[in-house]
Order: sequence, then C-alpha cells, then structure tokens
Amino acid sequence: MLPELGGSFGVSAGTAATSVTAYLLPFAAVMLVSGTLGERWGRRRTVVVAYGIYLLASLACALAWSWPVFVAARALQGVANGFTTPLLLAAIGSAVAPERLGRALGWFGSLQALGQTSAPLLGGLAAEFDWRWAFGGIAVVAAVLAVVGIPSGTPAGAGASLRSAWRPAVLRAGVVAAVGWGCLAGLNFLVALRLEAEFGLGAGPRGLALTAFGVAGLLTARLVGGGVDRIGAARSVRIGAGLGVLVVLAAGLAPAVGAVVAAWAVGGVATQLVLVGVNALVLTDAAGHHGGSISAVQAVRFGGGSLTPLALTPVFAADPVLAFLLPALALAVVVPAALPRGRPTVRT
Repeated sequence: MLPELGGSFGVSAGTAATSVTAYLLPFAAVMLVSGTLGERWGRRRTVVVAYGIYLLASLACALAWSWPVFVAARALQGVANGFTTPLLLAAIGSAVAPERLGRALGWFGSLQALGQTSAPLLGGLAAEFDWRWAFGGIAVVAAVLAVVGIPSGTPAGAGASLRSAWRPAVLRAGVVAAVGWGCLAGLNFLVALRLEAEFGLGAGPRGLALTAFGVAGLLTARLVGGGVDRIGAARSVRIGAGLGVLVVLAAGLAPAVGAVVAAWAVGGVATQLVLVGVNALVLTDAAGHHGGSISAVQAVRFGGGSLTPLALTPVFAADPVLAFLLPALALAVVVPAALPRGRPTVRT
C-alpha cells in the first residue's frame, strides 16, 4: 500500500517506504529491554497493555491527517509490538513441557508464517478501497488479542535483570538468529532483483514467486517443530543452516525460474529449522530468565537482519553472483561458530 500512502499524504514512494523503517527500528530497539521489563511487570499484564497501545496507535494511523503524525503512530506500533513477541515466546516456554516445546514453537512459527504471507495480500486488498481500512482492521485484531491475553499461569520474574538476559550464550544465539534470518528470509529482496534482472519477471509474478517461501514455512513449521523435539535444537539449527547454504546458492545460480522458486520454497523450511531451533535453545536454558533472554535474541535477530539489504544491494549491483555467495558463506561459517556450546540446562 506504499503508493497509496504516498498519494494520500503527498509524498514520494521512497518517502512512504520510510514508514516501514519507522516501525522496524523501534520494534527491534525496544526488544533490547522489553523482555526484562515485561518479566518484572508481569507477562500477562504487559502483553495486554501492549496490545492496548497497539490498538490506539493503529487508530492513530487510520485517522492520521499528516505524514509526520502517521510516521509517529507507526513508531508507536513498533514500540508496542516489541513487548509482545518475546513475552509470548516466554509464555510458551513456561506453559509447555520441554519434550514438546519444539512442536509448540513450530505451531507458533506456522502462524507467524501465515501472517507474513497473508498480510501483504490483505493490506493490498484494503488499499484497493482505502488504505485506512487496513489499520482499522488491525486495531480490531489488537482489541481481540488484548481480551485473549496469554496463559494466566505464566509467572512474573521479579528479579529479572538485563545482566542475566545479555549473557554470552544468549548473544551467540542472537547472532545465529540474525544470520539465519538475514541470510535466508532477509534475501527476499535479492531474489526479487534477480528474477527481474535475469528473467524479466514483472512485479506480480515476482510477488507470487516469493510467496513460496512463506507457504512452505507455514506448511512445514509443525513438522519442523516435531523434528526439533526428536533430534535436538542445536542439531536442527545446523541442519537448517546447511540446507540454507544450498538454498541460497540455488536461488542465486539456478538457470530457470522454476528452479529458483523451488529453492526459495525450501528456504522457508530451512529458516524454520534455524529459528525454531534457536528459540528452543534459549527457552530450555535455566540460566537467566526466559523473557529477557528471548527478547535479547529477537533484538539481535531483527537488528542484524535489517542490515542485509543495506549490505548486499551494492554488492548485487557490482556482482550478482557474489551477492548470493556471501550470505551462503555466512550460513556455512558463522552459524556453526556462533552456536552456543554444550547442552543447555532444562528448566523443569
């Protein structure tokens, strides 16, 4: 809906695109501390309040009368959402038996993939009538989620501290998540550039091709979660990274559109293996507190992953093949090196 936003507020498409950054930067930044603060304040209370703020911010977006007001409301959305995802994951870790955690995280990942796949379609359909309807719709969703909340049995961590969250093992897991996310899901733009430059695909066919990633992740997330329970989180991350290397090389070198799309679909599976595995590693580690630790991992994941377009777009312009070789190399080298050593202590 970026063209419609630009037209409504009288700004360029490039300026309209900054609304995405206005959301993502506060979203990633607030997760540096949101899990720890949420543990102190109480998970359920914090999540409900965050949904309430998200509702108000969404209404502000829908009713915005100027571009600065809209951008400010988008930033407030990012801040509010930064308090939901880590605490939801921590709630899952507390509510599910350790031997079934992978399956639960797989379900969580599948629903995330569903949202990531359907949101652009629903937003585009809303923009056909009026882009403001999209923000009114998510305000309604936020209201429903505030009522639903999270399981009431999730404890508050009164002694939660940033020091216990930002331990070396947590930071290493965050680096793995950032590389796994940035060098797989974060290459969407790079695959789109190649489909246009080398195969001449228009915007519609490119968008359809890229949905293969999300659809495959959605269909296999539960299966991946069960696999994490059976073979272990660390091994799942290694398998996902190894599979990701092959995916990225195929996406960058395959000579036919069909092969690129097929490889990109497998990339959705590889990403689930890495992310579900990383989340399971953090949520089965008894040291520290789950909310703060998973929050720190997500902050590093989104903060680091957001650098992918900035780093690889000029590389693609100079050498398209090298632009795919570099992320493949990062998956092959950085993920195994950064993966936390040893078996985590399981919280029972």
